[in-house]
Amino acid sequence: MFTGLVEEIGEVISVSKTDKSIKIKIKANKVLKDVKIGDSIATNGVCLTVVEYSDKHFIADCMFETMKRSNLKNLKSGDMINLEKSITLSTPLGGHLVTGDVDCEAEIIAITKEGIAKIYEIRIEKKYMKYIVEKGRVTIDGASLTVMLLKDESFGVSLIPHSQDAITLGAKKVGDIVNIETDLIGKYIERFYFFANQDEKKENRITKEFLLENGF
Repeated sequence: MFTGLVEEIGEVISVSKTDKSIKIKIKANKVLKDVKIGDSIATNGVCLTVVEYSDKHFIADCMFETMKRSNLKNLKSGDMINLEKSITLSTPLGGHLVTGDVDCEAEIIAITKEGIAKIYEIRIEKKYMKYIVEKGRVTIDGASLTVMLLKDESFGVSLIPHSQDAITLGAKKVGDIVNIETDLIGKYIERFYFFANQDEKKENRITKEFLLENGF
């Protein structure tokens, strides 16, 4: 589990690809403090497991599902990525609860300036828009951000100068692809409602067979 508060921006040293997996070597500093084999590090919002490390880098494997849903498949040497080590029970929750399980990729379709801030408008698959609410939280490449603009098939977030420097979104341009993780709570509410609705339908269902069995 993560908070969406990016600890540092790391640099991709190398990427080894096959048809079904990727091995990524990443230069880092802060997230390597007290790191161990098997630890989780959110890499552009994707929860990856450390399989090898030194005091200056770590290596992680990405499986096919990760490649399919995230922009990690597009990484190359020299790319900058957001990093956050998994939280413990003593970690302050400054962002929101982030699982590191990316829902989908999305495209930056507009960047506009508003005073000191930059507004990034992002288009995602329509089926995921139901989890995006105005003033709610969304995770973009691992960074927890507040939704300040909401349209039918896109949403917007605003970055102050500090955030522009602290996360990779600040250096992105129109057309770039980012990872999106929507709010976990919304998904659970939808799932609970689905099963409650299904149970209600079963209880209230009147069929021809039911009527015949009961003498009608």
